Amino acid sequence: MPQSRSSPDPRPGRAARAGLLAAMLACAAGMTPAAGAAAASSAASASAASAGIEVVAIPSGEFTYQAAGEFLDRGRPVDAPRVQGRVEPGRAIMRRQVSQAEYARCVQAGACKRLDKGFRDLNSPDLPAVGVSWADATAYAAWLSRETGQRWRLPVYAEWVRAAADRYREEGALPSDPADPAVRWLAEYEREIARSRGRIKATQPFGHFGVNALGLSDMGGNVWEWTDTCFASHSVGALPLAPRENCGVRILAGAHIAAMADFIRDPRNGACSIGLPPANLGFRLVRED
Repeated sequence: MPQSRSSPDPRPGRAARAGLLAAMLACAAGMTPAAGAAAASSAASASAASAGIEVVAIPSGEFTYQAAGEFLDRGRPVDAPRVQGRVEPGRAIMRRQVSQAEYARCVQAGACKRLDKGFRDLNSPDLPAVGVSWADATAYAAWLSRETGQRWRLPVYAEWVRAAADRYREEGALPSDPADPAVRWLAEYEREIARSRGRIKATQPFGHFGVNALGLSDMGGNVWEWTDTCFASHSVGALPLAPRENCGVRILAGAHIAAMADFIRDPRNGACSIGLPPANLGFRLVRED
């Protein structure tokens, strides 16, 4: 399998740089389920028969989770707060990630771009498609929607969190010192080093990391997954400001939260980020019923 490649710094703004550092390091390398969610999921599990795609209903309703993005208090990074989320009824998510063979069919149909060297010949039905940019994943969703007559799209981060159920993990609080930013930076670095220990770097077959309480495979394991949520920098504390959103950088879901710039292959078309998507980054889609 191709090895992970380092990603370019998306640089959403000088103030966001420190907050993105840990997220980018994580990429180079998973909620407490609602009461009765497992039983509800078992009853709601369904199959998109026309496409042979197994999906699981995402429990609808309100829940709390740790917000995505960067949070600054007078310019210094702070822990992300817990916020209220909501999943609308009629949302179902793929039981596993999109496979290499499935993505290859989209390429053969001329609806998806051919992947970069090192990824383009991957065609296994048992391994997740990797080396895929956010734009590639979005193109696949559009193609699958046309093929099936259903609406497929990337999940927003809140939907992924709800679907992850017992595999979702919130970020622990980090020590900080308003007089010494290095205290938090060092803690972030040490956390990333600890996460890297024992990490399986090669992509594994579907199911290797087990299933969660809802029956979804490899949530928080195997590969990180694109979401449709834009990265945002939030100013909190005594002088809160409106969030600054950067949709050139998207939130990734997996063993822990991360962020990644989209990868645009042709710089002549106004690319803001050039490079190869990592070999540990794939996707699964949500179907709207």
